[in-house]
Amino acid sequence: MIYKLLSRLGIEVWKDIPEYEGHYKVSNLGNVRSIKFNKIKQIKNFSSRSKRLKVDLYKNGKKTKKNHRVSVLVAEAFLNHKRCGYKKVVDHIDNNPLNDYLYNLQLLTHRENISKNAKNKVGYTGVQKARKKYTSKIYINNKQIYLGTFETAEEASQAYQKELKKIL
Repeated sequence: MIYKLLSRLGIEVWKDIPEYEGHYKVSNLGNVRSIKFNKIKQIKNFSSRSKRLKVDLYKNGKKTKKNHRVSVLVAEAFLNHKRCGYKKVVDHIDNNPLNDYLYNLQLLTHRENISKNAKNKVGYTGVQKARKKYTSKIYINNKQIYLGTFETAEEASQAYQKELKKIL
């Protein structure tokens, strides 16, 4: 996408924020601005306890929703992201929640997002070493499912990936 390349080069492109057209715009560099009375006013982002950049947006003089995440606003404007609970979430590729540049954002399922960096000592998600063999387990709906014991970590990982594909 051209906007990702432009954000990597530091070239700022502005788009309307969905549901706030004519009131607010967001850029591919993670900036948010207000458009009021033909004046452009840059909105200061603030970091909350969750260490993410957030802004308050107003419509008709009233705050619509407290603390919109800037990363989600960028994804909605440039990646056509639709909020849908945990089906698809906005992920920071470099794991820095303050880097809301478009090139650093991607859409993943919640499971992909929480497991993308969850490599253990063995090096595979869902695989553990048990004595001289490897076991594989997966959690589905908060229940642990035992997938078996295997000779190699790769075999255990394949069993995990096979089960994961069934539920995705």
